Amino acid sequence: MNKRTSQIRDCLQRLYARYNRREFIGSDPLQFVYEYSNPADMEVVALLAALLAYGRVQQIQKSLTNLLGRMEESPNAFVRNFDEQRRARLKDFKHRFTTGDDISDLLELLRDILDKFSSIEKFFVQGYNPGDKNIIPALSKFCDSLQNKYASEHNGRIGRSLKYLLASPTGGSACKRLNLFLRWMVRDDDVDLGLWKSVDKARLIVPVDVHMCRLCRILGLHDHRTVSLSTALNITESFAEIEPTDPVKYDFALTRIGIVNDCDGNYRPSCQNCELFAFCCK
Repeated sequence: MNKRTSQIRDCLQRLYARYNRREFIGSDPLQFVYEYSNPADMEVVALLAALLAYGRVQQIQKSLTNLLGRMEESPNAFVRNFDEQRRARLKDFKHRFTTGDDISDLLELLRDILDKFSSIEKFFVQGYNPGDKNIIPALSKFCDSLQNKYASEHNGRIGRSLKYLLASPTGGSACKRLNLFLRWMVRDDDVDLGLWKSVDKARLIVPVDVHMCRLCRILGLHDHRTVSLSTALNITESFAEIEPTDPVKYDFALTRIGIVNDCDGNYRPSCQNCELFAFCCK
């Protein structure tokens, strides 16, 4: 490990110690998962929370509160028993361009998964090979099989919004929200749930959006200007040089810089208290 990589590792370790604590999930959609204690409910809520994690933080929180409030005491039971009556209950739900019908179409797919496999994990690992370099092949099979199942039942058509929710790496998407879901499910620490025991955390991909892309470029972990699957892979490979067995370890802590410190990339006096100051403001 060269000097700069060692400096970055030390910086990330400080960030992890400072922010990777349960007290900081209040601004994260993960907070909704911890409102449940049954792992079956937590798995369903985690997927929904991750898929709707686009837009402003306040809007995401409002939408998830609204959606979960419609799903009775047990979200898992709500999905397993999903029918026309429950579809009607979600009819007027809306989160940006995701409608209640989009969520209902997703829940119908999940209902069939839970009926056949009993959990999302058992369905996911049907396409998982521990020998794969990363989780991308398994995630591609997960998304593509769901999209194909829906299309086969709807004359070969799939709506744009449902396709957005189930964005596949096959099309070059960075799959930020689904990689976020996988991080929650697979990693196990004070923040992440660790509910899935059959997937190796070393195979995970960093969830990358424009903010994560900017912070990682500041650290010199990549030189891309746009977010894509190749961007996410390059960032993950850089993190793997620091933490080979846990490349997404620093994701939550690093993103707190933007959320907790309201970082927008522009210098302000408070930047001097940021762990990234030595890399960002030279």
